[in-house]
Amino acid sequence: MRIDLLCSGSKGNSCLIRHEDTQLLIDCGSTKKYLMESFKKVGACVDDTNGVLISHAHSDHVSQLKHFKHLDVYSYCDLKDALDKHDVVPNQKLIIKDLSIQFLGLSHDSPHTIGFVVESDKEKLVYVTDTGYVPNQIKPYIANADHYIFESNHDVDRLMHTKRPMFLKQRILSDNGHLNNEDSSLNLTSLINAKTKNIVLAHLSEEANTQDLALDTFSNVLLRKDLHPSGIDVRAAKQFEVLTID
Repeated sequence: MRIDLLCSGSKGNSCLIRHEDTQLLIDCGSTKKYLMESFKKVGACVDDTNGVLISHAHSDHVSQLKHFKHLDVYSYCDLKDALDKHDVVPNQKLIIKDLSIQFLGLSHDSPHTIGFVVESDKEKLVYVTDTGYVPNQIKPYIANADHYIFESNHDVDRLMHTKRPMFLKQRILSDNGHLNNEDSSLNLTSLINAKTKNIVLAHLSEEANTQDLALDTFSNVLLRKDLHPSGIDVRAAKQFEVLTID
């Protein structure tokens, strides 16, 4: 399985997954220019996409859907730009060619937000962003994966010292907001196992987080839990930089 996180953050989110003859796209935020250039950069063709999986309807996840609307789109939320939309629900499992997709119910301030577990015959990817907390009912599905793309949106202290209005800070901190670094790390360290190879901390706030803060928090949680996993590549995604897992 090859995974290209094309962009990640409040200005756009998109992830391309390829395995054998199957190509899936998770979300299509950002700009048309950036996404099309990213497809070329990773050697992919838009029209080879077998399914577009949409996590929710916020613009940073769907702003370029009109350029993918001729493809099969799978979504739990309402969408206006999809011509061939397939409705899915949490806990549903779907097979698209060589890959299976498990849809996960998340908690965000956009109706019907979902995450994804994508599996080949040998590998398992967990893709969870845009959730205020990790619901207990999805934890059995997301444990023991090979690869995690997992929200680590903000540092709480840094967020509180931004100039954002209090109502926005409260929204981000709420159960319908975004995972902070500490909660993200606590969840991840309870989910990984010996087969886990890659962790990407995703959807980092440019104002209320840094890559170093997210990575340091993860390392500190490992130390507090006296965990010493070996062979795991832990990275933090940038807003506009392709990050590849293969």
